[in-house]
Amino acid sequence: MTAHPDLIAHNTQFEKKLHALSPTVYTAVGYAASNVHFLIGDEGVVVIDTTETTQAAQNILADFRKVSQLPIRTIIYTHSHRDHISGATVFSEQQAQQLKGPQVRQNKIEVIAADNFMSDLVNVDQQRPAPNTALLSRTKRHFGISLSPDERINIGIGPGDRPMNGLGAGYIEPTHRISETVTLIREGFELELAKAPGETPDHIVVWLASQQILFSGDNYYHAFPNLYAIRGTPYRDFDAWADTLDQLLAYNAAILAPGHTQPIIGSDAIRERLTDYRDAIRAVVAQTVKGMNAGLDPVTIADELQLPENLANKPYLKEFYGHIGYASRAYFAGTLGWFDGNPTSLGQLTPAAEAHQFINLVGGAAKLLTAAKQALENGEYQWAMELADRLIAADLEIADARAVKMGALRQLADLTINAPTRNYYLLSARELEE
Repeated sequence: MTAHPDLIAHNTQFEKKLHALSPTVYTAVGYAASNVHFLIGDEGVVVIDTTETTQAAQNILADFRKVSQLPIRTIIYTHSHRDHISGATVFSEQQAQQLKGPQVRQNKIEVIAADNFMSDLVNVDQQRPAPNTALLSRTKRHFGISLSPDERINIGIGPGDRPMNGLGAGYIEPTHRISETVTLIREGFELELAKAPGETPDHIVVWLASQQILFSGDNYYHAFPNLYAIRGTPYRDFDAWADTLDQLLAYNAAILAPGHTQPIIGSDAIRERLTDYRDAIRAVVAQTVKGMNAGLDPVTIADELQLPENLANKPYLKEFYGHIGYASRAYFAGTLGWFDGNPTSLGQLTPAAEAHQFINLVGGAAKLLTAAKQALENGEYQWAMELADRLIAADLEIADARAVKMGALRQLADLTINAPTRNYYLLSARELEE
């Protein structure tokens, strides 16, 4: 299996290590999709985020116990994504057999989150229709679940090879919710918790002023921000995220401990990265708005969009996780809706109806299949897929059309540095094959 060399090199961001940020603050990186932070007080420990699986949490806790045996008394969730909240029962150090089903919520450990924190692990309204099946299948493709570690390479913000036992199983409901910036004393640490919407609206950041350490959640990581996730997400507020980066800059932190990837040491390095992150988001917004006001469609805007020259080559803005084009299209849809402005789109043919018309126009399915195979051979992989899709939609030459599409998907997977796109292509190809 081959892959883009930059995506392979990106694995250095996920080297497994328990980092000592200070004598009393540790960060576990590379054990799972997300990081876990420990603040060691005189009599107890504060944990910030709890990772995605109970197995990963157990591995992290085992290594942390080589540093400290003090009890964990407080857990802080930076936000509700399940890769940050699913190992809490392990860090609460309660017996797993006593914590099944609704009893998890009765755990006595303090768990702090934002007042608008809402996890899909428990907050599911069964009376309302929801695209849960669609979201599940797309999430599996996004993260390459069931791909081998060699195929997956990484997930853009975490290692590809990581324990998946107990995925989503160790969540504990928050016991304390904050509605504004508050200062709390926990285990001898004075902690400022501030609401800071970004990748999610329920984000909070934690500021340890005495050591100038900022725990930023997913408002920053070493990749272009995931302003739209191809697994399917509600609209993410681009402007709010950029404003939050101004909020983070105001702390003038000496150490930045993000929710994913390696910690950043040094106020100058932190300022540069947060400033560039903010400016990249605002550049996407500005260029997308310019295209919208010029009457361009979202696909054309995304295709023409580029980061400014001073940002384009920054290693922490490469599209390992977020994707500039996907972000632009999400901003278009989130502000103007699905309609691209072309009146033809208001009565657009279904894919099957359009496919039959197209196939008749080119002279039949056999000619279209020949063209698709030629496009694949010529390295025109996107065009090959689009031609193959018409045959599949029309239910013609299915086996050969699928073979063309599988070949194109696998070629494109090896060319992209975007981990979710790679994983989505590879798993979609496997599904076609199966």
